Amino acid sequence: MLIGEIIQVALQAIRANKLRSFLTMLGIIIGVGAVITMVALGSGAQKSVQERIAALGPTLLSIYPGQAFRGGIAIDFGARVSLTVADADTLAANARYVKAVVPELTRNLQIKKAGQNANVNIVGTTPNYPAVKNYTFTAGRMFTAGENEGRRRVAVLGSAIPDMFNANPGGMIGQEMQIRGIPFEIIGVLSSKGSAGGFGNPDEQVLIPLQTARYRIMGTDRLRTITVDAANVNQMTLTMIEIERVLRKEHKIRPGADNDFQIRNQSDILATFQQTTETFTYLLAGIAAVSLLVGGIGIMNIMLVSVTERTREIGVRKALGATRFNILFQFLVEALVLCMVGGIIGILFGSLGAVALSKIAHWNTLINFFSILVAFFFSAVVGLFFGIWPARRAAAMDPIVALRYE
Repeated sequence: MLIGEIIQVALQAIRANKLRSFLTMLGIIIGVGAVITMVALGSGAQKSVQERIAALGPTLLSIYPGQAFRGGIAIDFGARVSLTVADADTLAANARYVKAVVPELTRNLQIKKAGQNANVNIVGTTPNYPAVKNYTFTAGRMFTAGENEGRRRVAVLGSAIPDMFNANPGGMIGQEMQIRGIPFEIIGVLSSKGSAGGFGNPDEQVLIPLQTARYRIMGTDRLRTITVDAANVNQMTLTMIEIERVLRKEHKIRPGADNDFQIRNQSDILATFQQTTETFTYLLAGIAAVSLLVGGIGIMNIMLVSVTERTREIGVRKALGATRFNILFQFLVEALVLCMVGGIIGILFGSLGAVALSKIAHWNTLINFFSILVAFFFSAVVGLFFGIWPARRAAAMDPIVALRYE
């Protein structure tokens, strides 16, 4: 038998049992589709993390207050050593490898406007806050250094604040709102930043001048955070060492004593989050791949049944001169076609599933072309692997015994 004729006979056998062939392919369809959808979810999550790193700024360092220690033991559990405005000024003046320093005097307070109110994060900071944290403006502007020094009552809103008051961002410019009962003029609205992977929503905040917050609203110079922008990514380690040197000197910490502050690299935190996401991607893909294995076993079972049903046919073909290779190749072609057609349908099914999750559930998905190739290749391997045993069994039949089979 010629190769083309063998392939034609194999395809005719598949067409003769359409429903059974489709049910056989179903396991492969579901398996390939599930792998592609799960990998798309994982890839989308990884891309989202990368975008957050870029949005936060890869050169940003955050300094937080720490506990006071004596002899390696916390003096008062839960008590925090303060970071002050003076610490931020000292860093800006003396720390090398530092491009910008942004003090953040933060507290959760009530804001009111036109009879509506909400509890949001009020951040007293300096005019360089948007530039350092990569913010742009939807409307209005940032307050100036003069307005900060003059303790002016002006406010810049995060992008989520207008939604809380059912207002248009541009229309709020020039209007008045109250913070802790004190009137503030709205001068700007920031563009959306998005939630930073469990680190709070930076869109639900109101920025006011640092000196205004210090003397008119909060009555303290104790900062919750100091954000430092390093000169470049390659000098992050040097910047952290320099910050530690300056603050230890400012806080009069003796050599060998523990720091009473913490320095965190936001990129490292999000990189850890990305590694976790990658692990879950592999886990989800592995779980989905199990259905491919189940589909392969289903194909093997059906092919074994097919060999039994077509025993007399195999005997006739062998009696007419078909070789072991001809029979083996025919049944392998049937298994491969079932798996590869199932793989193609599964690719369409998985891609549409990823798009549907993105549109309907608003999940981040990214269809990975490499995962499509791997899933399709794996489906072919499954067909080849699970088709070999039934094909060899068919090819090994004795033609006389096969012809006598009832």
